[in-house]
Amino acid sequence: MAEDDLEASLDLAGALTDTLDGLEARSRAFGAALTSALKGAALEGDGLNAVLASIATRFSSIALDAGLAPLQSALSSGVSSLTQTLTSATAYAKGGVVNGPTYFGAGDGLGLMGEAGAEAILPLSRGPDGRLGVAGASGGTQIVFNVQATDAASFRRSEQQINAMLARAAARGRRGV
Repeated sequence: MAEDDLEASLDLAGALTDTLDGLEARSRAFGAALTSALKGAALEGDGLNAVLASIATRFSSIALDAGLAPLQSALSSGVSSLTQTLTSATAYAKGGVVNGPTYFGAGDGLGLMGEAGAEAILPLSRGPDGRLGVAGASGGTQIVFNVQATDAASFRRSEQQINAMLARAAARGRRGV
């Protein structure tokens, strides 16, 4: 049996045990309601209408408690999940990466990012011209090599010269020249 199958079987067994425990508790409650009503009739002289009304009220209460238990569980789980989400929020003021499906507020609705894999969060800033955009590395230098070759063989011969020029430009950049 695979580990997943074993885990699923254990989960099912736990759920079945919980269900049987709940049924046992409800049957004890029904028995106690009947006993209490009959005791009232025998010891206190309650009439048949009072006994039946007592039994009906008690049964209704037990049934209502059982019927509302899933709602109570769902509300409790929802509040717990919301609290966990709010207390485990991650700030991305300096940017970051979202690796899996993540919900976020989007105007009047809800947005979803990372649903197809990793996505980047990039902070925006205004440039000197006032336009909003992603800030890049400042002070970058552009190096352009123009190669004129008549065929592939002459381009391959110039490759060594280009590599040497690129190495010299990188070295000057490191020295701050």
